[in-house]
Amino acid sequence: MPEFAKVGVVGVGAMGGGIVQMAAQAGAEVVLFDARPGGAKAAVEKLGATWDGLAAKGRMTAEAVAAAKARLTPAASIADLARCDLVIEAIVEDLEVKRKTFVELETVVRHDCVLATNTSSLSVTAIAAACARPERVAGYHFFNPVPLMKVVEVIDGARTAAGISGRLAAFAREYGHRPIACIDSPGFVVNHAGRGFGTEALQIVVGEGAAAYADVDRALRDQVGFRLGPFELLDLTGLDVSQPVGESMFRQFYGEARFRPSWLLKQRLDAGLLGRKAGHGFYAHGPEGQEKPPEQAIPRADPRPVWVVAVESAWRDEIVAIVQAAGWPVASGPQPPDDALIVVAPLGHDATAAAEGLQVPATRLVAIDALFGLAKRRVIMAAPGADTGFVEAAHALFAADGTPVTRIRDSAGFIAQRVVATIVNIASDMAQQRIASPADIDDAVRLGLGYPQGPLALGDAVGPERIAAILAALNGLSGDLRYRASPWLRRRAGLGLSLATPEP
Repeated sequence: MPEFAKVGVVGVGAMGGGIVQMAAQAGAEVVLFDARPGGAKAAVEKLGATWDGLAAKGRMTAEAVAAAKARLTPAASIADLARCDLVIEAIVEDLEVKRKTFVELETVVRHDCVLATNTSSLSVTAIAAACARPERVAGYHFFNPVPLMKVVEVIDGARTAAGISGRLAAFAREYGHRPIACIDSPGFVVNHAGRGFGTEALQIVVGEGAAAYADVDRALRDQVGFRLGPFELLDLTGLDVSQPVGESMFRQFYGEARFRPSWLLKQRLDAGLLGRKAGHGFYAHGPEGQEKPPEQAIPRADPRPVWVVAVESAWRDEIVAIVQAAGWPVASGPQPPDDALIVVAPLGHDATAAAEGLQVPATRLVAIDALFGLAKRRVIMAAPGADTGFVEAAHALFAADGTPVTRIRDSAGFIAQRVVATIVNIASDMAQQRIASPADIDDAVRLGLGYPQGPLALGDAVGPERIAAILAALNGLSGDLRYRASPWLRRRAGLGLSLATPEP
């Protein structure tokens, strides 16, 4: 028998229908209720067609399909949920509407029935507060499409009784989902941890005017391995969804600098540039998919001496190998020759700070981001007033072997360094605040957002001490509180420990 033998689902649209599918496939009887006339029966028919399709592809047996269909019962009224062991609400994201629904449910269900809300952004505690028995209310946040997104956040409200979330987690495992245990806090785990990806990208593009949308997306895809860049993701999600969530998160955290929204999103929302659903967002979207802006043109340049300095010796070796492979001479000595292109590979700093620190001419200096390797894409930048000929020479040099090169304006931490540092820092603070365990934070983000690694694992791969150094440089150059290091990160970086290291 499943953990909950009889499950009710209130609201059986796309999300609710997916929840019904998982519960039925886990062996539970499922009662479907929807306020729309005929909504429950339509959901039953749609699920039947889905299962038939899975059987046709050999992913379910005919017997399993027949059994799953037999477990579904459309409800004529909410009173038909009276005998359920668990009722999951998946209706409109409106606090008052949800509270009224839960009050009504309490008049119908048994005293031992667990009530769960699929809210993505509202307080579970606030929803439960309307109930006579808030201790049996918990959050159960799925991701769309539910059958494919194998993760569910299990949220304890302030008054949720011990054992409720454990039962919900056990049920999630029965239908093949990874349960993520977390406390009731704004954004829970996934929406909280995912804030830095877009907000820091917008800071680079809008706050500093350092790069174009497509340049940011390309750098984060090619250098770090994200499936989509932040502006591609905003277009996919739609600004009508993502912009209000960003505003809400900022308010709920009482103006936390790390979640500061950009004015640009509100402006583009007002203009109707919602993204893919509107045909135009940060990119144009047509019958052939998303437009692909051209790469920056590669200039022509004659070889000249190249003097290389990098924060880490391995980075210098990699840069020197590229220079030599292109047939350009490598200059040696404590100072660059007068005609040499100066190439630096800083960590967290901009080209201006690198030139000042080395006491070399900024006019001939170009910085390159070597933190994530130089195999797939090379991001370069120069200080204000740099000689265009030297900047174009650097572009030609690093593109000589066919590797794409992105030129941005002078920006502390380039693109990838600062976005990754922001993501890791936010996740570190989540661990510090005990919102969820390090393992749950990593799995939630990897499964819920499709990141190549969880944020804490990514921080470990880069090196906590490097992440801390990037943040320190960004904070020192900007004075912006968004870059203050989490105590969780700072302590583990100082002690040489993994970001997954718990406290005694």
